[in-house]
Amino acid sequence: MGKNPEHIGIILDGNRRFAKRLNLNPWKGHELGFEKLKKLFKWCKELEIKEITLYCFSMQNFNRPKKEFDYLMDLFEKGFNEVSTNEDIHKYKIRVNVIGRHYLFPEKVQEKIKKVIDLTKDYNDYRINIALAYGGREEIIDAVKKVAEKVKDKELDIDDINEKTFAKNLYLDREPDLIIRTGGEKRTSNFLPWQSIYSEWVFLEKTWPEFEKEDLIKVIEEYKQRQRRFGK
Repeated sequence: MGKNPEHIGIILDGNRRFAKRLNLNPWKGHELGFEKLKKLFKWCKELEIKEITLYCFSMQNFNRPKKEFDYLMDLFEKGFNEVSTNEDIHKYKIRVNVIGRHYLFPEKVQEKIKKVIDLTKDYNDYRINIALAYGGREEIIDAVKKVAEKVKDKELDIDDINEKTFAKNLYLDREPDLIIRTGGEKRTSNFLPWQSIYSEWVFLEKTWPEFEKEDLIKVIEEYKQRQRRFGK
């Protein structure tokens, strides 16, 4: 058997469907999902997972109804406020990074995001990457623009452009070993297309609020039994 993954990505899907099952307002499920995230951080530390990347809000999610969008923005504001004052974040030196076009969010949410990033920027024992207003194709387009600007300003020679230099211009230049998608869907939905080319994928029927530590352990055990050849 192989070793535990060091970096896990998770597509947090199924919040609204779970809430509907409980006869709750559909977007009330996002709050239940947020509560589950708090447990996830503890599970990952116990299992010595050093890094997680969470797909929380895609570029396409801007098309959600205004009432749901406003609810989510309030939840993000509350969530980042809690993270900035969370004792474990500082005790265990957890670096919080936010990837995506989150400059499209309301200013009050942007301020909370910036605060958390600034407070934890020097921590490196653990990492949490939160994908907000994120899209994989958008990430690649933004990286292409950065590279083109550097070539234009003569900061980068066109002959020096390779996978390594390009990856440095992405929102996230780190690659997950394992990616989990909850909620029963079996597609990647524009999540980390560059970084996930050799990631192991697992698709679960359970929605995100139903996800438990036992599910995480089971997925990790499955991952450890796979042979990662990386094209060899």
